[in-house]
Amino acid sequence: MYIDGVWRERGSRGTFPVHDPATGETIGGAADGGEADAAEAVEAAARAFDPWAALTAYERSAILLRAHRIMAERAEDLARLMTREQGKPLRAARNEVRYGADFLLWFGEEAKRVYGETIPAPRGDQRFLVLHQPVGVAGAITPWNYPVSMITRKVAPALAAGCTVVLKPAEQTPLCAVEVFRILEEAGVPPGVVNLVTARDPVPVARVLVEDPRVRKITFTGSTEVGRHLAREAGARLKRISLELGGHAPFIVFDDVDPAYAAKGAALVKFLNTGQACICPNRIYVHRSLMDRFTEVFVGRVSRLRAGHGLQEGVAVGPLVDGQALAKVDAHVQDALAKGARLLCGGRRLTEGDLARGAFYAPTVLADVSPEMRIHREETFGPVAPLIPFEGEEEVLAMANDTSYGLASYVYTRSLSRALRMAEGLRFGIVGVNDINPTAAAAPFGGVKDSGVGREGGRQGIHEYLETKLVGISV
Repeated sequence: MYIDGVWRERGSRGTFPVHDPATGETIGGAADGGEADAAEAVEAAARAFDPWAALTAYERSAILLRAHRIMAERAEDLARLMTREQGKPLRAARNEVRYGADFLLWFGEEAKRVYGETIPAPRGDQRFLVLHQPVGVAGAITPWNYPVSMITRKVAPALAAGCTVVLKPAEQTPLCAVEVFRILEEAGVPPGVVNLVTARDPVPVARVLVEDPRVRKITFTGSTEVGRHLAREAGARLKRISLELGGHAPFIVFDDVDPAYAAKGAALVKFLNTGQACICPNRIYVHRSLMDRFTEVFVGRVSRLRAGHGLQEGVAVGPLVDGQALAKVDAHVQDALAKGARLLCGGRRLTEGDLARGAFYAPTVLADVSPEMRIHREETFGPVAPLIPFEGEEEVLAMANDTSYGLASYVYTRSLSRALRMAEGLRFGIVGVNDINPTAAAAPFGGVKDSGVGREGGRQGIHEYLETKLVGISV
């Protein structure tokens, strides 16, 4: 752990092991923190807040830009650690480190663009000024599926805004968090400004972050169920909160596109991070006239995906995070098959050779998926692609919107008019039109409905950590 500028190898609950999900081997250990450690971290962050907020935007910017440079220099080591700790193929881990570093760069610059304004007053002897000032101590809770970029996407805007931070990373991936905080320390972040509390059990730490009145902001990425609980608890204490939760993304292929081109895009984004990304498509809608050709190309690509340890050359699909995730994916597949879905490839746990040691599931394609199946409603978070035919634009728009989630969505079409109609009609926070990667540090990321509140990234991201103050002056 890292509290008030001091590293601690043990927490109040000792230590806990960290495993490689591809092999089950122990690759390290982390301090096991609890309520006492979290309380110390909040105390440190509260003491450090006023001095940090008093720095100029240029001073905070310089520290974030140094952190960006250091992360870029250590990108390969970070990527290899991520592959061992989280499981994603090395190429994907390298991409994530670059993405994570981008947030340090972007918000290092955004720190200098927190503008106020003047407002014309109704009286001649009155002036109005609007200022934006840091919220205070921010409590951040990050997930295991993107163990570097989800940290910088929260910590960078908080620091840029002038907030101090207490971070609780996912218990599955604490080692990546430790390395990110070593970078922040080396970049010159003062003691107490960033604090890291690793823990096997997240509940006691989260409880402190929610209940301590000195924590004025909660930011969380994870499941909708946990997000609802945090929102209730934070709401009862009138704390600012931003939530990036689950998704159930539709991927819509219209009849005016090349089905092979669309199938390639769908396969790339569906099996991103072994399907363990909130923006991965959960329902792939294909115009009936293209279904045969799309399916042929799609299944062909999916069948060739190689599963294995992410450090091995040519591996495209890594392990699921643990046995519980593996069981959920298989339960969704078996439920769909029992209710009439057709299995086109995959549909089983992979146990050949070394794969038996990890939580591997074969990349899977299902046809004839219908609304009564669990996979049609629940987020699978794994390498399973359901294919669903459609015939008309209004029909598919209604089907796509028929979900309580609202994070990412995708549309493939050559028609500008149709693209605009779909972009406006889809009730999702993100719409990719012929684009399977509609994300960047410079762009706002977030969902609606059960997919969360607030935005990360873009100029909107820093405002999640700022309060608006009105100053009225009588002259």
